[in-house]
Amino acid sequence: MENQNQTGVVLYAEDEESDVLFMQMAFGKAGLAHLLHVVKNGQEVVDYLSGAGEFADREKNPLPSLLLLDLNLPLRSGFAVLQWVRNQPGFHALPVVVFSSSTRPEDKLKAANLGADEYVQKPPSGSKFAEVIKDLREKLPG
Repeated sequence: MENQNQTGVVLYAEDEESDVLFMQMAFGKAGLAHLLHVVKNGQEVVDYLSGAGEFADREKNPLPSLLLLDLNLPLRSGFAVLQWVRNQPGFHALPVVVFSSSTRPEDKLKAANLGADEYVQKPPSGSKFAEVIKDLREKLPG
């Protein structure tokens, strides 16, 4: 389960449809729409990374170079997903950016303690998602 192929793919875990739409638009404007793969709950993150079920086809669902993770996800919270990712030898080094609307210092601290590489607060408006893409682009290989 080693993350050998650095594809540039960003796996975005988000259940809020409006945030998904804003992120898709931002990736599209940056010419990176093909790199964004979206899952809608914590269990889908685990299934995607594990190559389970509908995510078994690595041509369609390549291993990501970055996980963009909301904290408030159904089925498995972002914290539970982060803990799972960091406990998998093949994904220990996968960059994980928590992307949350939470401003609670304890959430930031917990994310850092669980191994998040960065904590980015969601912008107040969808038009600001493009700024997030600029920062993410610097973290992608190639």
